[in-house]
Amino acid sequence: MPTILDKLRKVALRLLQALPTVFGILVVCFLLTRALPGDPAAYFAGQMADAESIEEVRRTLGLDKPLPMQFVTYVGDLIQGDLGMAISTGQPVMSELASRLPASLELTLGALLLSFLIAVPLGVLAATRPNTWVDHTCRFLVTAGVSLPTFFTGLALMYVFYYLLGWAPAPMGRLDMMYLPPEQVTGFLTIDAIIAGEWEVLGAALAQLALPLITLALFTLAPIARMTRAAMLQTLGSDFVRTARAAGLSGRRVLVTYALRNALLPVVTTLGMVFSFVLGANVLVEKVFAWPGIGSFAVEALVVSDYAAVQGFVLSMALLFVTLNLLIDVIYTLIDPRVGEEA
Repeated sequence: MPTILDKLRKVALRLLQALPTVFGILVVCFLLTRALPGDPAAYFAGQMADAESIEEVRRTLGLDKPLPMQFVTYVGDLIQGDLGMAISTGQPVMSELASRLPASLELTLGALLLSFLIAVPLGVLAATRPNTWVDHTCRFLVTAGVSLPTFFTGLALMYVFYYLLGWAPAPMGRLDMMYLPPEQVTGFLTIDAIIAGEWEVLGAALAQLALPLITLALFTLAPIARMTRAAMLQTLGSDFVRTARAAGLSGRRVLVTYALRNALLPVVTTLGMVFSFVLGANVLVEKVFAWPGIGSFAVEALVVSDYAAVQGFVLSMALLFVTLNLLIDVIYTLIDPRVGEEA
């Protein structure tokens, strides 16, 4: 059995392995943003600017230098915590990302949690009751979640629950204009409202969060439920489960202690891939529901060829992805004691 020191050493090794990945993403992002159509210097100088003014702005932004020098300058500023100025808003990119990131994380993590709480029990029931209505329901949800684009699901939910039934509030951001946001502690409106004890604000925030959360949850539910069902079917047919049943153990103990614990290993690994899918789908959902997250900020930056904003967005997404995968590796190590053993 690996010791705690062995596991900490493995986590440190994972951190070192993530550094080249982040650097490679930074290089690719830097080169791709330079290939965007449009001239940010002309946009920043204004529509009435002449060629001389545009060149002056280009020199001020450092866009007249060779690409290697621009990259070295960008990395140097990045080490100091400076991601540059966002042309689209006129504010530092770091402050824009810091103010918008909690909105995106609240939506993304909430959708992952909701889909996990639904998909795992649904996958387990489908595996233990094959070819029943539960199994058919699981297959239907998996097919629908994979087939329907997130923007279509969001528009359909909006049309039904907001336009036809009037049950949902207007899809205009995180909080209705009738309510004042609570004092910011975490940046998550729901958590901040609970901390402040403002229950009406909490209800209003949950109402605004419901439709985009369900939209993303339907998208993420499909792969988790499918993997849970497949892993449970494989585990239930394994030798150690048959041995446990032959030993006279109760069906519930065999299911939870032996089958489910081993089936969760590939499910936990799938969460990392699902999170990367959500990062892409989150951009569309934020635009559909006017959600003030970093996804909508990135779309606005792409329209005006805002290099600094796009680079900051991609870098923050890369760091989130690497951090979550590291967290999943740690959880995998805790679940499966074989991980981390010396060969």
